[in-house]
Amino acid sequence: MYNLHCHSLLSDGVLLPSEIAVRYLSIGYKAIAITDHADYSNIDTVAEAILCFTGHWPKDSNIRIFPGVELTHIPPEQFKPLVKRARAKGLKVIIGHGETLTEPVIKGTNRAALEAGVDILAHPGLITQEDAALAAKKGIFLEITCRKGHRDTNAHVVDMGIRSSAKLIINADSHSPEDIINPQEAEKFALAAGLSETDIKKIYKDVTLFLSGKGAR
Repeated sequence: MYNLHCHSLLSDGVLLPSEIAVRYLSIGYKAIAITDHADYSNIDTVAEAILCFTGHWPKDSNIRIFPGVELTHIPPEQFKPLVKRARAKGLKVIIGHGETLTEPVIKGTNRAALEAGVDILAHPGLITQEDAALAAKKGIFLEITCRKGHRDTNAHVVDMGIRSSAKLIINADSHSPEDIINPQEAEKFALAAGLSETDIKKIYKDVTLFLSGKGAR
């Protein structure tokens, strides 16, 4: 099991990356990504800190740690240069903070993030079928989230994703210890959104293939 959307105290989370890793390891996870919020103000320092952490994580650990970032509340035109910057620094999992209904995200953010080539579009709210089709074309994951509020549109995201044959991913979007849920609990949110157990198995396969090319510790 994996969770590729975790926030540490490097942004608005409350735990050190090491605390996050150990907590996920203790409940059976095999891979996580530390994906703290970033924009132009902090992407360099956040990337440096996360890469330092993952670079020193034990190679023989039973959990793999991927360095990432969530580009958050940025003007849509900044997605392309910031995605390029994040990849150049060596970050492996690039998330775009999508148009959730619980926050005042700039309209057009979903499209801009997809066009910029993020890996995951997080909590994309009432994503259009046109944007879901673009995600499918570019191989970008649409997130089914376990986070309160953001998850209210999960069923819509699943519907758009299935209609467009887009890849889906289940993420906790964890910020605190209470958000770190076991794999079975995470799957319940996916089932509640309309996915079947067969769909979930396909998601795991797609994510495994994605991670196999990332080379994290």
